[in-house]
Amino acid sequence: MGALRIVVAGATGRMGRTVMRAIAESEGFTLAAALVRSGARSDGMTGTTGDAVVTVDPRSAISAADAIVDFSTPHVSVRLSAMASEKRVPQVIGTTGFAADQELEIEAAARKTVIVKAPNLSVGVTLLANLVKHAARALPDFDIEILEMHHRMKVDAPSGTALLLGHAASDGRGASLRVSDPRQGAREKGAIGFASLRGGTMVGEHQAIFAGPHERLVLSHTAEDRMIFARGALLAAQWAQGRSPGLYTMNDVLGLSG
Repeated sequence: MGALRIVVAGATGRMGRTVMRAIAESEGFTLAAALVRSGARSDGMTGTTGDAVVTVDPRSAISAADAIVDFSTPHVSVRLSAMASEKRVPQVIGTTGFAADQELEIEAAARKTVIVKAPNLSVGVTLLANLVKHAARALPDFDIEILEMHHRMKVDAPSGTALLLGHAASDGRGASLRVSDPRQGAREKGAIGFASLRGGTMVGEHQAIFAGPHERLVLSHTAEDRMIFARGALLAAQWAQGRSPGLYTMNDVLGLSG
């Protein structure tokens, strides 16, 4: 099999540019096309696209690809899912901030193609979420707080990764996620608290704090370079080749499901 032909969606964004750099530096991958929105600035793309097409037309780009790596916006990701479904091309989604109806549209698209969707495509964060799940199961009476910090330009809060960790903790306790709001009075037993910090150029830091009687356990992950997410996305694109249609996560990619 030749090099995997990757379409990068959101190519002018921080993660899009990082994914294209990862493709250029990795064996077994080639950039098929860089998808940009009409009128988008191409600053930072010099030297990363090579001979690949820079285009605003996703349908033609997807037709000549083996996979889509998508760090765009919820609206764009949903549109791409529908096209990926038509063409039976796998899609790796690192976009966050989806509304409930958008999640349903992606699930529908995954009936016809492989979609790997994760709020964080880092191998380390995937392992952290599994550790959080096991810790929550082993410490049923401990309070749980999720703390996250990102760069000043990040829009959604709590971050998708923070919610991933919250759901992992709830799954560990066999319950649905309930969010603790300190403005509503004393903490409700079993609810999980979230704190979001924004500032500077921080790539991403997450902590799951388990607070019990006279002791605390802290599980954490610090992202020092966006390249870890790009490499995880390429790993997922490679894993998706030849799989049965479905909606998958990084747990599936790393063999941690079940």
